[in-house]
Amino acid sequence: MIDDTAAEIADMQTHSASVVAVKAADALRELTEREFPAVSKYLQTLERNSNALRRANPSHASLHNTQREIVETVTEADHESVADAQELTLEAIDRVIDRVESGKRRAAENAASLLADEDVLLTHDYSTTVLSAITRAIEDGAEFTVYVTEARPRYLGRKMARRLAEFEAVETHLIVDGACGLYLEDCDRVVVGIDCIVGDTLYNRVGTYPLAAAAADKDVPMTPIGSAVKLVGRGFAFENDYRAASEVMLEPAEGFEVDNPAYDATPTRLLDSIVTDDGVVDLS
Repeated sequence: MIDDTAAEIADMQTHSASVVAVKAADALRELTEREFPAVSKYLQTLERNSNALRRANPSHASLHNTQREIVETVTEADHESVADAQELTLEAIDRVIDRVESGKRRAAENAASLLADEDVLLTHDYSTTVLSAITRAIEDGAEFTVYVTEARPRYLGRKMARRLAEFEAVETHLIVDGACGLYLEDCDRVVVGIDCIVGDTLYNRVGTYPLAAAAADKDVPMTPIGSAVKLVGRGFAFENDYRAASEVMLEPAEGFEVDNPAYDATPTRLLDSIVTDDGVVDLS
């Protein structure tokens, strides 16, 4: 079952990093239902399966962080029996899942406080945390105009535009990615999600970097929003995901190559602030 989950995670190209992390953590529950001859054998199996889940999607820091926490919690403890180790595994799984899910909620609450009534916003791609932040601000009585980029080549921005259009308090505009510089002149803030932040670099859906550069040039503050579990301090090297050329064009590429990276790297010096469940970090 864990092998099946790893394969599924490798194909979860349009799901948020938090969804992937929760699914991978849940998959480890299977090991707590098996019988093992010794604690050492159980710990070896736990580490091996966790590594397989991490390798399935090396671009998601939250997957790496949550798996590492579960494994370290169990392997660094003293166990009198396999049952004890399995019980601690279940406790660790529940704890990281709760932190991922509650972290998104608190990050959205913190971000909502930055969004002023009648702000003109611009967002890129589809982020459930950004959507939640806007939703919470609307519940508090705010109204917005929101420009949403398509986020080629998978057009996930269209999904965001459809969701925002459900709110009477949001005037929603869908624009092509390359038009962001034109509409930034009318914007009060750019809000985007976070795939992960490693050191002084934000990794997010491709197109985030040119958007951040344009926003900095126009003096429009840009704020990524996401759970703190997506911030990485050690033991993680981001690996980009290069996807099928058919996402970019269906006809055969004759005489040229089609490159299709999923993410790009944005220096945090271009950002105004970062919002997580731990609060707002002012970078200006």
